[in-house]
Amino acid sequence: MNVIIIGAGIMGTTFATLAKELAPELDVTILERLDHAGAGNSWVFNNAGTGHEANCELNYTPVDEEVISVEKALKIHAQFNVAKQFWAHLVETGAVQDPTTFINRTKHCTIVSESAIEELRLRFKEMSAHHFFEHMQYSEDFDEIKSWIPYLMEERPRDQKMAATVIETGTDVNFGALTEQMAKHAVEKLGVKIEYGTHVKRVHRSPTGRWLIEAQQHGRAIQHKADVLFVGAGGGAFPLLKKSHLPFRSRFSGFPVGGRFLQAPISAEQAEYYRAKTYGKAAVGAPPMSVPHLDLRVADGQHYLLFGPFASFKPVLEKGRGFLDYLRSMRLHDIPGLLNVALEHFPLVKYLVSETFKGEKSMFEELENFAPGMSKKFNWRAVEAGQRVQIIKDGDLQMGTEILVSSDKTYGTLLGASPGASVSPEVMLRCLEQMMPSIFAKEEAQQRKKEIFPEDNLETLSQDAERYRAIRDAANKTLGIA
Repeated sequence: MNVIIIGAGIMGTTFATLAKELAPELDVTILERLDHAGAGNSWVFNNAGTGHEANCELNYTPVDEEVISVEKALKIHAQFNVAKQFWAHLVETGAVQDPTTFINRTKHCTIVSESAIEELRLRFKEMSAHHFFEHMQYSEDFDEIKSWIPYLMEERPRDQKMAATVIETGTDVNFGALTEQMAKHAVEKLGVKIEYGTHVKRVHRSPTGRWLIEAQQHGRAIQHKADVLFVGAGGGAFPLLKKSHLPFRSRFSGFPVGGRFLQAPISAEQAEYYRAKTYGKAAVGAPPMSVPHLDLRVADGQHYLLFGPFASFKPVLEKGRGFLDYLRSMRLHDIPGLLNVALEHFPLVKYLVSETFKGEKSMFEELENFAPGMSKKFNWRAVEAGQRVQIIKDGDLQMGTEILVSSDKTYGTLLGASPGASVSPEVMLRCLEQMMPSIFAKEEAQQRKKEIFPEDNLETLSQDAERYRAIRDAANKTLGIA
């Protein structure tokens, strides 16, 4: 079977690696627009690098009339622990020689001001009762919070009422470094082919029923044919879906959201002093990706602080592509959905437009508000992050991700953003199960899957505390984050 994957980011590369691990007989080729794997949204400073497992993100536990929902948090945490099993497998098989090149233990903290203390207290009560979050700590004591996140508290008035939670076993993940190593292993050991500098322009059915992929490769037109096609191209998945002629294509369109961060290099000693990712509460009307946070980042052995993100409305599908690409991806049937989003989510649109024109002075003011004294302590500079394209489905704005698979199982794609890369192995495993169920009917594939994922059942992880702890501890030990 000939399988073509569009996009050599964390999703496409994970899909290719899993497919070849489970079914070595597959002929797998990845087509990538850029010149190396993981160079798009997966690159280290195109995302916050948080190993999202709902330890610190308030938007994963929404509150409605003083009732907090933790279902989304539980699912994401379970998915991340499936992801860690896959990454541990990469370490055990030598695909990744040193796990510290991509994953490092980093405290996950949440801090709120007086107006949100009751919400955080409720969140802590509900979450710490579950074995996923049994090690979560809560405090309203200034000195204890300062011991967790010193940079945020050093110059804050002691009489300012605050509350915080911490989980010591969070992670910082360099998804770009992980993707590069995984792609190298997939090519050298698994027989995956990757064609870089290949910009796919159109996908459609050929008369024989196979998928015809039309692309530009270093300026010349090329074609590929595929029995099975998976599009893992981030925002670039939307225009390809539109050109696929699949019946559900008219239900979906894209709402692009850009972002910037303030970045500062720090020493290893300063990193050890802070070593945390600290999330706050998003401004009213702000999208989930705009929750303010101050993060320790590790990239190629160097340490950085990252603060943001500062969202923007930037009508491009991917970083490095132009407005015309976005315009060409639109269809007449997309216009009502866009107008509906503009009306239904006017505060969001207003917020994004205002953020787009925010200068560095205002960015530093937000940093000072979040962490007093920090703007003068380090050498900060503004950097542009990756481009996220949220889903508009049936005219409604969606903030998650969605797997789409054609009825004949020959076309699959992933649309949307957060939590994205953090749960990519679990999401790609489900995508493979939907697209190529015949693989999983074979005993060898099932055995191989069990070797890679000792426990991939999210319900089992959520309900069986001892099983979860055993799986978590084994993966953490292999990854060096125990």
